[in-house]
Amino acid sequence: MKPYDYLIVGAGLFGAVFAHEARSKGKRCLVIDRRDHIAGNVYTQQVEGINVHRYGAHIFHTNSKEVWNYVGRFAEFNRYTNSPVANYHGQIYNLPFNMNTFNKMWGVVTPAEAKAEIQRQRDAAGITQPKNLEEQAISLVGTDIYEKLIKGYTAKQWGRPCDQLPAFIIRRLPVRFTYDDNYFNALYQGIPNGGYTAMVERMLEGVEVRLGVDYLKEKMQLDALADRVIYTGAIDAYFGYQLGALEYRSVRFETEVLDTDNYQGNAVVNYTDAETPYTRIIEHKHFEFGTQPKTVISREYSAEWKVGDEPYYPVNDDKNSALYARYQALAGEEKKVRFGGRLGEYRYYDMDKVIESALAAAREELA
Repeated sequence: MKPYDYLIVGAGLFGAVFAHEARSKGKRCLVIDRRDHIAGNVYTQQVEGINVHRYGAHIFHTNSKEVWNYVGRFAEFNRYTNSPVANYHGQIYNLPFNMNTFNKMWGVVTPAEAKAEIQRQRDAAGITQPKNLEEQAISLVGTDIYEKLIKGYTAKQWGRPCDQLPAFIIRRLPVRFTYDDNYFNALYQGIPNGGYTAMVERMLEGVEVRLGVDYLKEKMQLDALADRVIYTGAIDAYFGYQLGALEYRSVRFETEVLDTDNYQGNAVVNYTDAETPYTRIIEHKHFEFGTQPKTVISREYSAEWKVGDEPYYPVNDDKNSALYARYQALAGEEKKVRFGGRLGEYRYYDMDKVIESALAAAREELA
C-alpha cells in the first residue's frame, strides 16, 4: 500500500480545494509545490502590516452562491469593490467604460448621446464585421476611447499591436451606459480579511505540505508515493514540451515601500498610454481599506514568456488552442494523473471558476 491516496502537485487554489475535499473524505494527501510558499499566484505577504499581492491584484468575485459560501468557510471577506481607473498622460478616466468615462471623453450626459457618438465613430471607421482586436474595440466604444484607453495598454499587455490580436480578447470588456463603475458587477465580491495566504492555510489544515519540491525533477520518486496524482502545473512542461511550448504572457513586478500613507488614492490605476513602460500600479493597502502610515506599491510590466519564466496568461489563439488539444490527448492517456487549474487546463481562470473546477474534480474523484 502506498503512503498517500493523492499526490497533489501545486498548493494554489485548485490544489488546496481538492486537498481539503479529499481529506474530509478520509483520503491521505500530500501537497507539494516548487515555490517556498503556499497559495500559488494568490499568495499575499505582509509588508509594513499590509497584505501585498505578490503576483498581482486578485479580487474575488462570483455570481455563484455555492462558491461564495464555500470560501466563506475559510475567510471573512470585506466589501471591496473593484473600480480601477485609467491614467492617460495624466488624464483620469473611469473603468470599466461607463457614463463617467463617456462624459469625461465627450461631454455627453445621457446614454442616448453616448450611444450616438459611439455609432458615429463606428460608422466613420467603416467597421461592420470586426476582424481583429482593434476593429472589435472601435465597434464597441468608438475610436477616441480605443486610441486613449485601449490601444497602448493592450499592446503593452500582449506585446503586439492590436490589429494583430484576435477580436475575442476584448469581447468580455464591460461597457455600461450607466454611472456604475463596479468592474465585475458580480453578486458577491471582496477580499479576504488577513489576505489569501491565511485563507489557503485554513483549506490545507491537517494536510501534509512540502514546499520547494520540483515535481518534474523528482517525478519517478514522487509518483511512487501515491495512487493518484492531481497535477496543476503547466501541461506542456509535464510532457517535456515534446510537441512544442504553449505560449503565455508573463508579468514582472517592481514592489516598493513608500513613506506616505496614500500614493494614488485607488487600489488599481492602469497606465493606458504606450510611452509608460508599465501597465498598471497596484497600491495594496486599498484592498483592505488600510490606514497604515506607509504604503506599498507594485508596478506591473508585461513580458514575453519563455521556458523557465513564470507563466501568467495563456495565449488562447487558434494556434495555441490546437497545440493544447494535442497535449490534452496525451493527458487522456495518463491513467493515474488528473490535470487541473489554470496551467493544467491552459485556460484563463477567475478564482471562482478554479474553485468550481476543483470541487467538480473532487466530486468525480471521491464519488
